[in-house]
Amino acid sequence: MKERPLIYGFIMAMSAAILWGISGTCAQFLFEVKNVDPGWLVCWRMVVAGSVLLLFALTRKNTDAFQIWKRRRDIFEILLFSILGMVAVQYTYFYSISLSNAATATVLQYIGPVFVVGFYAIKNRRWPKISEYIALALALVGTFLLVTHGSFNSLVISEIALVWGILSAIALAFYTIQPVQLLRRFSSSTVTGWGMFIGGISYLLYSAPYFWSGQWDMESWLVFAFIIILGTVVPFSIFLASLNIIGAQTASLLCSVEPLSAALVAVAWLGISFTGMDWLGTFFIIITVAILTYSKRPVKLPALRKIVKLR
Repeated sequence: MKERPLIYGFIMAMSAAILWGISGTCAQFLFEVKNVDPGWLVCWRMVVAGSVLLLFALTRKNTDAFQIWKRRRDIFEILLFSILGMVAVQYTYFYSISLSNAATATVLQYIGPVFVVGFYAIKNRRWPKISEYIALALALVGTFLLVTHGSFNSLVISEIALVWGILSAIALAFYTIQPVQLLRRFSSSTVTGWGMFIGGISYLLYSAPYFWSGQWDMESWLVFAFIIILGTVVPFSIFLASLNIIGAQTASLLCSVEPLSAALVAVAWLGISFTGMDWLGTFFIIITVAILTYSKRPVKLPALRKIVKLR
């Protein structure tokens, strides 16, 4: 009987990761088949999903949804997180998908933890541990295999797609590091809800995406609804619930199946070509995340203990 909740925790964490992976493939479908602009999707996804997540935060007992606006420092931090963190990580990821595919973009973004390790190594003025060097080597090899298929003479994705994929990983690193102080004071639903909502509104004011982008029919609306509900709100909720059952370390490790789910769905649904070298590169990057997740150093991926990437 004691193991039953533990099993539920594993199922919830893995389900969240799988749904995030499928969400990326849904975005690729809207970009390629329905000609939806990535910026349009990023804007309205953040506005709608952020609104839902804020409602979720407000319905919680002893909510802290409005406490975040009482100190100037907290206001500055949440605005910085919203614009330079949330908007950046969402836009670079979705634009990377539009330039390549959901599987490649997701895997490339997963090298973000390597940048986090590098940041803390510089900040704390210490050399990385042996395990972190191994993780870095695996990440480099995995990325090399993914973008070149083992050839030193050519890329299998465009240079611009590779650049935006790396920018997505850097944005993820900033998104992971920057809100640490906020997450020590406020719940992750409050920080992430406000981050998405403010980020979406600010991007809306900047780009003014008031007109519909692409072809919208029943199929488009169903895919868009999936991205909002099953690709954002539901995985966020079940991932948070899994933290209380299996702990942040195990839950974060299980999220490594996200690039795998994105690849499988993209191959099965959209028919993208994913070769043996692609699978091997994906495997190396997943192992990288596993090594960094189980690192004993307490500064590893601090924000991932409470915040969710919200693909």
